[in-house]
Amino acid sequence: MPGRGTGTRWATRSERPVRDVPLLALLLLALGLAAQVSWHAWRPGPTARAEALAEPPAGAVLRVASLGDPVALARALMLWLQAFDNQPGLSIPFRELDYGRVRAWLGRVLDLDPRGQYPLLAASRLYGEVPVPEKQRVMLDFVHERFLADPDRRWPWLAHAAIVARHRLQDLPLALKYARAITERATGPSVPPWARDMTVLVLEEMGELEAARVLVGGLLESGRLQDPHEARFLDGKLRELEAKSVEKSSDPTRK
Repeated sequence: MPGRGTGTRWATRSERPVRDVPLLALLLLALGLAAQVSWHAWRPGPTARAEALAEPPAGAVLRVASLGDPVALARALMLWLQAFDNQPGLSIPFRELDYGRVRAWLGRVLDLDPRGQYPLLAASRLYGEVPVPEKQRVMLDFVHERFLADPDRRWPWLAHAAIVARHRLQDLPLALKYARAITERATGPSVPPWARDMTVLVLEEMGELEAARVLVGGLLESGRLQDPHEARFLDGKLRELEAKSVEKSSDPTRK
């Protein structure tokens, strides 16, 4: 058919063999491809910018944005914050984040959902695990500050903070501060004896035997002890501390 023959002749005329392309054009094409490959190979990859974590909106703004469901917004913000270190094609180590801003976001989430525990768990067990003492202290201080608003429910995170302060930061005074806060403020029936008695153990480790003895005696006389096992433990600990005090006072080299 004429139409088909015409199309075939046009296709034949429009296709030129490579040997007909000027050598200079081929060289330019090869150089262009080589330059493009080299540019992609040597171009620095995308870098994660820790400062990209912005300051959180004001609490009033978030309450309006929650549309009457602050708990749902709190959960969504917590998921967003936890996933912030994994952005498309990037990965920001927790240690590179601005912990002042992380603390502010955790605080906003907790304000939206005061009964929620996850921000405190994240502070003590997630962000607080980074091997950077200054940033660990920021998270531990946040846990302590928020513990004071609801001691009987938030004591587990401060207990963990005391352990971190003692064993990772090697800061016995800080561990004592947190342990003492639990002993003095977390007085509800759901608080286990070992948490309330942490102060005694830290004082003993610091060599503050008299202070530990006074504290144990005060606990035994307070009438707060409902667990007979705790009472027996503290009674035994009191006798042990008294014996150590006598031994220390009789040994000049240990004063």
